[in-house]
Amino acid sequence: MKNSIYLLIISLSFAACSGGDDPKPAENTAPTVPVLSLPVDNKLCLDNNVSFQWQASTDAEKDVIAYQIQIAKDNAFSQIAMTLDNASLSTSTLQLDKNTAYYWRVKATDTKGLSSAYSSTFKFYTSGEAVVNHLPFLPELISPTFNSALSTTTASLKWNASDVDASDVLTYDVYFGTANPPTAKVSENASSKSFDVTLQPTTQYYWKIVVKDNKGGETVGQVWKFKTN
Repeated sequence: MKNSIYLLIISLSFAACSGGDDPKPAENTAPTVPVLSLPVDNKLCLDNNVSFQWQASTDAEKDVIAYQIQIAKDNAFSQIAMTLDNASLSTSTLQLDKNTAYYWRVKATDTKGLSSAYSSTFKFYTSGEAVVNHLPFLPELISPTFNSALSTTTASLKWNASDVDASDVLTYDVYFGTANPPTAKVSENASSKSFDVTLQPTTQYYWKIVVKDNKGGETVGQVWKFKTN
C-alpha cells in the first residue's frame, strides 16, 4: 500500500513538472510610419504659425503612440530648427521664422520604446513681409547615392529641385571633383537636372549643385560624395 502511495506521489510530481511550456509573450512591433498631410509638399505658408498634420499611426499591440516632429532648415536634418517630442495628437501648431524654407518629418514611438522609421520629408516656405521672390529649395540627391561605390568609368549625376514660386525658371551650376568641398565648376546655368562625368578608378569624388531662379535668387546645395572601386 505504501509503495502504491509513493508511486502516486511521484507520478503527480512528474505531471506537475512536465506541463506544457509557458507561452512566450507576443513580440512587440513598431507603430506604422506616419503619413504627412499638411503643410503639403512645396507649400508657401502665408503665416509663420504653421499647423502640422499627419495620418495617425497604428500599433498591432494597441500601445499608446507618441510622435516626434522634426523641423529643419536643410533636407539632411543637420540644421534642426525645432524638435517636438511626445506629441500625443497627430496635429500640432508651431511658430517659426518668417521668409524661411523648412523641411519636416515625423516618427511614431509606442509605450515600449519601439519607434517607426521617419516619414517622408515635406518642405515648405514661410512668407515674409514684402517678399517678392523666394529662394529655391535645396536640391535633392537622386544618384549616385550618398557614399556609394561605383565600378564604372562614367556616371550620371542626377538631382531634383523645386521652387515655391511656381513661375520661376530654375537653372543649375554643377561643381564636381576630388576636392572637398568641390571648387571646379563643370557646368553653368544648365536647365537639365543631370550631368555626365568621367571617372577614374579608386577615387573619392565630391559634388554639389547651386540652384538659381530667374529673379536673382540662388541656393547652394550640400556636398554629396561617392567613390569608385
